Amino acid sequence: MTEATIEIAGAGPAGLTAAISLAKAGRDVIVHEAYKEVGYRFGNTYQDFQGLENWTTEQDILELFEQQGITTDFATLACYRGTAFDYKQRQYDISSKKPLFYMLERGPGPRTLDTALLKQAQSLGVEIRFNSRLKTLSGQGIMAGGPKAADAISAGYHFATEMEDGYWVICDDNLAPKGYAYLLIMDGMGTVKSCMFDDFKQEKKYVERTVAAFEELVGLKMIEPKSHAGIGNFYIPDTACNQQYRMVGEQAGFQDTLWGFGMRLVMSSGLLAAQSLLTGESYDQLWRQQLKPQMDASVVNRCIFSLLGNKGYGWFLRKQSQGDARHSLRKEYRHSLMKKVLHPWAKRYYLSRRAQ
Repeated sequence: MTEATIEIAGAGPAGLTAAISLAKAGRDVIVHEAYKEVGYRFGNTYQDFQGLENWTTEQDILELFEQQGITTDFATLACYRGTAFDYKQRQYDISSKKPLFYMLERGPGPRTLDTALLKQAQSLGVEIRFNSRLKTLSGQGIMAGGPKAADAISAGYHFATEMEDGYWVICDDNLAPKGYAYLLIMDGMGTVKSCMFDDFKQEKKYVERTVAAFEELVGLKMIEPKSHAGIGNFYIPDTACNQQYRMVGEQAGFQDTLWGFGMRLVMSSGLLAAQSLLTGESYDQLWRQQLKPQMDASVVNRCIFSLLGNKGYGWFLRKQSQGDARHSLRKEYRHSLMKKVLHPWAKRYYLSRRAQ
């Protein structure tokens, strides 16, 4: 390996995580960001709330970040308890002894994940070039340009509110086809969205229904709501690298195909790409060993969930409410023998729009 400067295209969580890992190892790193600041895809005047899942490993995700040398200096809300509803508005209490997920902010604001990763990278000497779109690489590097197709969209509002902190979910195809609607509240701000996996042309209708449902069920009150939408791309590539660069994050298709809880996969791919550049190990071999089993299981889960429909969502929610939801979801996300048997069927049934 030479000590040439490593270039990274994209200052999202995957690109910045890779940059941090490389800089910690003493490498010179330049990150090219096409927009004027980090988190720009979430809008430059406000933030968005997302969930960092904490169920796929026994170890807490924030503890894991600290072990990996990744900052945890961003605002979070540990989510132990929440409420879910099915299409008949039946209520299910979801709880876990340890945080099921951490609510966090995305975007360019002072408390966001994006800003925290940017500050850590810069403190390690990483050069960030904003308004710089890297089209070609002269040497080895990493491509972290974000999703390339829309397999799911989440649309709704970010707003101020007087509601208490918490999370609420509705599984109803009338609000979010083959997906779910969600409401997240933290520190006087909130996000309400329909996360839909089908019928994108009716986005406005589903958002209106989602807002009305949360107003009725939990008394949603929005102050100065601002509309926002994003996309998710779920795709398992044959290879995520060539002789010059590694692809990470959603540019490679690394995501949770079931529900879009993919931040852990995205950031893990950045760490593995950095490891590959530092050690000369095969990047494809690394991500296939450490990430692909979960991704394969999520494809099976997506196919099963899509087939359940409204009548089946109640069964699923009831199952999650009968014990520790964190333990239950960890089992769902494992690439078990049953998941392996069903995987060939799921690969035929589910086709990413990126592959069409």
